[in-house]
Amino acid sequence: MTDEQRERNAKRLLEDPLFKEAFDVLRKDLMGRWEVSGSTESEARESIWLAMRLLDRLHGHITSIVETGHMNKVLEKQHQFI
Repeated sequence: MTDEQRERNAKRLLEDPLFKEAFDVLRKDLMGRWEVSGSTESEARESIWLAMRLLDRLHGHITSIVETGHMNKVLEKQHQFI
């Protein structure tokens, strides 16, 4: 898969309503589980925290693919004039 294809696919994912909904539902579910967990449920809280970080990292990775593709296009345009 080329970098341009990766960028297009990542952008399509980030703009997809179902993809956005999935992230929102998962985040709300995890936060809800964290809020009702007891102070003695440290393993459960740690598991929820790890799941939240993983969700953030996944979204961040897909976002970085789009941003990197955009930056490459900007640099290619500037390179012509340097």
